[in-house]
Amino acid sequence: MIENAAYFAFACFALAMLMNLWKIVTAPDIADRILALDTMFINAIALMVLYGLALGTEIFFEAAMIIAMLGFVSTVAYARFILRGNIIE
Repeated sequence: MIENAAYFAFACFALAMLMNLWKIVTAPDIADRILALDTMFINAIALMVLYGLALGTEIFFEAAMIIAMLGFVSTVAYARFILRGNIIE
């Protein structure tokens, strides 16, 4: 059974993801959009970990690790594309 604190945490991270999505859509600069996307990855990781704790399974922790690696690589790739104009040299 999920406690009230877990419901509150789910709600907070879901709201944070919605705010990040709004920032991605309305940001005036591409750097702000990349930062919001990276923060959205972090919130997705937190939601996956909370969901894994609620169900009591380890598979969601492994999925959270994969999302973390994808988030890091995509942030680096976006930043490199902005700085140099290409990703692969």
